[in-house]
Amino acid sequence: MTTVGFVVHPNRTEAKELAASSKKMLESLGHSVVYLEDDPNLVSECQLVLSLGGDGTMLRAVDIGSLSELPILGVNLGRLGYLTEIEPKDLGTALARYFGGDYRIQRRMILAVTVTGNPELHKSWSHRGDDLAPIRNATALNEVVVERLHSGHVIQVSVEIAGTHFLRYDTDGLIVATPTGSTGYNLSARGPIASPTLEAILLTPISPHMLFDRSMLLAPSESLELKMCEGPPASVMIDGQHVATISSGDSVLCKKASRSAHLVTFDNRRFHEILKVKFGLDSKEMGV
Repeated sequence: MTTVGFVVHPNRTEAKELAASSKKMLESLGHSVVYLEDDPNLVSECQLVLSLGGDGTMLRAVDIGSLSELPILGVNLGRLGYLTEIEPKDLGTALARYFGGDYRIQRRMILAVTVTGNPELHKSWSHRGDDLAPIRNATALNEVVVERLHSGHVIQVSVEIAGTHFLRYDTDGLIVATPTGSTGYNLSARGPIASPTLEAILLTPISPHMLFDRSMLLAPSESLELKMCEGPPASVMIDGQHVATISSGDSVLCKKASRSAHLVTFDNRRFHEILKVKFGLDSKEMGV
C-alpha cells in the first residue's frame, strides 16, 4: 500500500475539509496518510505527495517532495492554477487513475540557488522547521528575484554567465526564471512565455535604467551569478518568499538543479489552453 503525504493550505476551510475526507477515503483503501507540513522529514516514508490548495501550496509541496523526486499531484482550490492538475470534484477519480497506473509524470526543471555574503543580513524561513538562520542553498521552481528594497533607488548588479562577466545592470531588479515560472513575475516584467516542460533559464530585468532592456533565454547548462555592486541593498525572493537581504559584494548563484519536480498529469489540461483562459484569448476577439 501507499503512504501519501498531504500538503494543505493552512487558511482555507475547504482545503482542510477535503484533506479530512480524502484521508478517510485513502485509509479505507488500505493506504496511509501523513501531513508533511507538520513534519517534512516524513517525506522519506511517502510514495506520493498530494497538494490541496493553490499554486502557493503546490510550491511548498514541490519544495518538500522534490527532495526525493516523488510524484506530486496538485488539487486546485485557488483561482486558476498553473501548477495544480485537477479540481476538487475530480480527486476521487484522479486517485483511482493514479493507483491504477493511468497517469504520466511531467518533469519540471528546478533552479539550485546559492546566496553568499554577510551572514548577518541573511534572514529567512526554513521548511524543515529550524530557527531563523542564514540561507545558503535553496531551490526554486518558478523564479529567483533580486529587487531593490527602497523606491527611488536603482540597484547595480553585475551578471556573470557561465563564469564570464556579461553586463552590469542598473535596474529595479532582475528575475531569473524557469520555464514553469515564465508566466509569473517574469511575464509581468515583459519577459517571454516558455512551455513549462522546456529546460532553459530566463533572465529578465525589471524596469532597467539602461539601453539594453531585453530578456535573455539561456541554455540549462549555463549558470547565472548576480553580484551586488556598490549602492543600496536588495531583497532576494525565491518563489515569492523573502530569503535574504544582500548588499555590495554579496551574490546569488542560479543554475539548473540536479533533481526535478515530478508532477502527476492526466492530460486534462494543456498549457496553451490554460493561457487562453487566464488572458481571455477568445478566438473571435483575436480575429481567428
